[in-house]
Amino acid sequence: MKQQDTLIQKKFRPEIEGVRAVAALLVAIYHIWFGKVSGGVDVFFIVSGFLITTSILSNYQRTGKIVFITYYLNLMKRLIPLGFLVLVLITIASYLFLPQIVWSETIKQLFASALYYENWQLAFNSVDYLAQNNEASPVQHFWAMSLQGQFYLIWPVVMLIAIFLDKYIIKKSFRTSVLMVLITLFTISIIYSIYKTSANQSWAYFDTFARVWEFTLGGILALTIFKVHLKESIAVILGWLGLVIIISTGLLLPVSTVFPGYAALYPITGVILIMISGSNGGRFGVHNILASKPLTSLGGISYGIYLFHWPILVFYYEISEKAEVSFLHGLLIIAVSILLSYIVTSLIEKPIRSVSVQSNRPKVIAIIFAFMIPMLTVNSLWQLEVKSSEVELTNIVFDLEYPGAMVFSQIDDTQMDEGVEVRPNPLQSRQDKPVSYPDGCHQVQGESEVIKCEYGVMDDPEYVIAIVGGSHSAQWLPTLQTISETESIKIINMTKSACRFTTSEDDIEEDCQNWNKKVIPELVELNPDLVFATADIGSTQTIPNGYVEQWKKLEEHNISVFAIRDNAWLNFDPAVCAEENYSNYLECSVDQEDVLPKVGAWDKLDNKPSNVFYYDLSEYFCEDGRCDIVVGNILVYRDSHHITATYARSLAPVLKPYIMNALKEIDK
Repeated sequence: MKQQDTLIQKKFRPEIEGVRAVAALLVAIYHIWFGKVSGGVDVFFIVSGFLITTSILSNYQRTGKIVFITYYLNLMKRLIPLGFLVLVLITIASYLFLPQIVWSETIKQLFASALYYENWQLAFNSVDYLAQNNEASPVQHFWAMSLQGQFYLIWPVVMLIAIFLDKYIIKKSFRTSVLMVLITLFTISIIYSIYKTSANQSWAYFDTFARVWEFTLGGILALTIFKVHLKESIAVILGWLGLVIIISTGLLLPVSTVFPGYAALYPITGVILIMISGSNGGRFGVHNILASKPLTSLGGISYGIYLFHWPILVFYYEISEKAEVSFLHGLLIIAVSILLSYIVTSLIEKPIRSVSVQSNRPKVIAIIFAFMIPMLTVNSLWQLEVKSSEVELTNIVFDLEYPGAMVFSQIDDTQMDEGVEVRPNPLQSRQDKPVSYPDGCHQVQGESEVIKCEYGVMDDPEYVIAIVGGSHSAQWLPTLQTISETESIKIINMTKSACRFTTSEDDIEEDCQNWNKKVIPELVELNPDLVFATADIGSTQTIPNGYVEQWKKLEEHNISVFAIRDNAWLNFDPAVCAEENYSNYLECSVDQEDVLPKVGAWDKLDNKPSNVFYYDLSEYFCEDGRCDIVVGNILVYRDSHHITATYARSLAPVLKPYIMNALKEIDK
């Protein structure tokens, strides 16, 4: 016989609004003045789990059903108007104030935020080597909103599963069935979270499955809190302890590097202590502070405070060109965030929330689309502009306007037409990469399989060259492809992000170690005429022993190596500097000795392997003791240490004689 369930009541709890206000302010304060993460979003997660579980189950117990269309329209009515209003404002401000170099990535993240998968966008970026240099996005804080949106989307389904179990399998009590489902989900998620955080924390931080346990714990609390009865003295202690825990999280824990594993239990415990204390603490209880008018008012607009503070901060940095925020300016950012939140909540959010889904469904749908369409339209138009620029990039030709490295060359008497726009321009530069990236032929971080792709002459080539190593080897593919247009050379691309061609295991990820172990047998089987790789590391100007050991392994199999000196590594973003100094690129030049000494590491190496052909292209990056970011009207770098594919192609006439001499020397 089924037990009679106590009715789950949905009621306003002012101390929860106060907790949300504290969490929103902590997030803003830590972002603005400390450049850290406070743990405030974890507070939002458990509160969201508590409130949405209470809402769904109270409605179910009252009506006996879950009406999905009503639930989702109510959800969209709450989230979309304010969220999309902020997104369209960010889109316009990004177009006006952000450097073109970040446009493409910003557009991706705007779409990801609008479609509630920004957390996954950032998760993939966190393991993308090229994404490590990305500037702070004005919408990256939407990762938390995306994760909440995904939770809200799946939660009615979880409740439906519990209802099914209650009716047909467990048949004990509805509350028991729901509790069993939530405990099971909590257990699976927290185990996964702890494992994933230890294995790949940067991914786990944004992983929905590693965060579900936080929402689930809120749901469990909603089902069990009515059983907790505390004495006034205990409630006072626990309530204040909970608030101290929440506030101290960011001070005591490096949240961004240890969450969301077991460490996230710390702020969540603080929330639980406050919620079970409730209003039982009498006049000394923490609820007297949290339920006060100022905090409950801020809690009511906490959604807007969270949405507004981050883009305001990002644009403050961009416009002011300051590295830090003063105390006064930080207060101003918070004040503007609160003011904007109050205005849009009062004028937009509250009136829309008052529209009933049951009686005005068409109107609610029209409101939702009225906020979605402008943002998606503006962003799509912006994306078209970026795409047209990328198409233009593929049509760049080398002529008197764009000679690139040929202005240094003694091969001909190339002269340069001055006063033309640099190519690739800053907007295009990030995408000016070797074709191995869009082709899926450049292995990503986290994977150890050796990917082999063929370029150049496919049928009966006279020579075969294998490009091996990390992104600094891969960046020479356009050069070799250009050479292969006039020579019978097949190119085998065997590269991997953040993975140099080395035997070293120091500071090398396990996937890279495994890749290096696998690539040698692949090369032995392939038996190319040349293995093309970098000779040193530009940032240190050293040749690691692991490089030499790999070369010697190839020497044992009579395989020759063409080792090219690495290019300079700069301490700034050349594309951003080019955009800011378009009238005088020399403002971005650096002293050669600071980034690329005239005497390279190879010249200092004892016992050079006999199978290595070495070449130094430094004179095509630096001249007269100065290294420029624009050479022959071509932007040299796509980021602080990778060269553009366009400049790499302009180096083909320079490198071609040395490549061909090496191949012919091997043939003897």
